[in-house]
Amino acid sequence: MFENLSERLSRTLKNVSGRGRLTDDNIKDTLREVRMALLEADVALPVVRDFVKRVKERAVGTEVSKSLTPGQEFIKIVQAELEAVMGESNEDLNLSCQPPAVILMAGLQGAGKTTSVGKLGKLLKERQKKKVLVVSADVYRPAAIKQLETLASDIGIDFFPSSVDQKPVDIAKAALEHGKLKFYDVVIVDTAGRLHVDEEMMGEIKDVHKVLNPVETLFVVDAMTGQDAANTAKAFDETLPLTGVILTKVDGDARGGAALSVRHLTGKPIKFLGVGEKTDALEPFHPDRVASRILGMGDVLSLIEDLERNVDKEQAEQLAKKFKEKKGFDLEDFLGQLKQMKNMGGMMGMMDKLPGMSQLPDNVKDQVDDKMFGQMEAIINSMTPGERQRPEIIKGSRKKRIAMGSGTQVQDVNRLLKQFTQMQKMMKKMQKGGMKNMMRNMKGMMPGGGMFPGR
Repeated sequence: MFENLSERLSRTLKNVSGRGRLTDDNIKDTLREVRMALLEADVALPVVRDFVKRVKERAVGTEVSKSLTPGQEFIKIVQAELEAVMGESNEDLNLSCQPPAVILMAGLQGAGKTTSVGKLGKLLKERQKKKVLVVSADVYRPAAIKQLETLASDIGIDFFPSSVDQKPVDIAKAALEHGKLKFYDVVIVDTAGRLHVDEEMMGEIKDVHKVLNPVETLFVVDAMTGQDAANTAKAFDETLPLTGVILTKVDGDARGGAALSVRHLTGKPIKFLGVGEKTDALEPFHPDRVASRILGMGDVLSLIEDLERNVDKEQAEQLAKKFKEKKGFDLEDFLGQLKQMKNMGGMMGMMDKLPGMSQLPDNVKDQVDDKMFGQMEAIINSMTPGERQRPEIIKGSRKKRIAMGSGTQVQDVNRLLKQFTQMQKMMKKMQKGGMKNMMRNMKGMMPGGGMFPGR
């Protein structure tokens, strides 16, 4: 997400970052570029106008901090205003009420409501240790109820049965009663997709809302619809009292117009981002971290949280113990590292959150292909336990057998062994000289010899 905007803004702001002083003229040129970048990202015009006006007001005649150059100060202002447009800070779900706390999901058809219900249920169960019940009041879409039941079963949360011959209001009432009776912390209600102009359908969801009196009414909207997402949310809010927005499919949206328009146009916070198809691909929305990503500064905090959630601590401890005892790093360990990386959204998912990665040349980005991880995994899986522990024995005929078993070429096996050898050397350096040595080694391995090529 924000790929195009990030690229444009990074290029534009680079021109101003080295300036000794900011004048009306060089700010004017930069702001024109910023305006164009935002419009190309499909950010709503009123949002762009307001944003550019506020940046200009703050930049002209601003007090420059002693530790920053005027150019850096300008970038700092742009970042602060990006955060302000998106809502300053993360707004969590308000679940402080007499249980069960009811969350009502609304939105257009195909926005990803049902999937979001499952993802949100999983997030609340795993991260907040809540007892969650989900129910579908979508009696119009064939298989909607079955879809949620299957999802709930996969995730391990409870599902309240309903059927297409029931009225949505009756389903909602029964689910709420069951939630109270069985002491659930949270009840999430999925509803049918509807248009705000459909009076009958809007009347129906208002009745459901009245019966449930939810603490959260979340509008689920597809990020790929750009500023239209914000306009639809605004129209819905006029009929239904929304408390927040879930932006889905942001992994397929390179522009980011929806994220930058929703708060300004609706006054409602974005609470979550749907960042993929997996059931754990739902992230709390942090405007400060997103602003940092837009400006190519990465999102290290989210990366650390990903690490804490996805890294197998037992496996990490075993590897650390191996290191302490000066035992070698073998292909079994390498396979473990590949799997952990895959759990964190692959290399591209991680790179997105690392500072300076937006400035990597395209030819380097193209080499980082997550499909390669699958291929590498297949190659290692085709090896015997002995070969994984002693890769040096893998010669001619063994290479042919491994390539055939993994559906790859001998040169692919050679490439993997070369990458493994580099990793092994790096691990040895780490054992000898600690983290400093490893960082120096990694720096040498980076294109251009440094973390930020071209700077």
